[in-house]
Amino acid sequence: MISDYLPILILLIIAIGFALSNLLTTHLFGPRRPDPVKLSPYESGVPPVGDARLRFSIKFYMFAMMFIIFDIEVVFLYPWAVVFRDLLKQGMLVFYEMLVFIGVLMLGFVYLWRKGGLEWD
Repeated sequence: MISDYLPILILLIIAIGFALSNLLTTHLFGPRRPDPVKLSPYESGVPPVGDARLRFSIKFYMFAMMFIIFDIEVVFLYPWAVVFRDLLKQGMLVFYEMLVFIGVLMLGFVYLWRKGGLEWD
């Protein structure tokens, strides 16, 4: 039983050893030339301006959550579409179930649209 997991253990040991050897090699042989320009914070090609602890509008977070929710629900369509022909051999029930799923998804989207959840104003 334990011998079945031996290849996984060996792979884990190799992966950890590879990561540690890379870290050790870069620490020992990497260049050490600190420069104020290199040590300054930098993001997206623009030097930071102002305080990093500014409050963002809740709309950014709500929009991100809505995107994640609808994106994850749409991702469920891909595996269903891949095995759709095999599922049809069991009957049309799987097709109707997916229609109900898409209908609920569309109702949620229409509700969100009507409530103004997609507006930035």
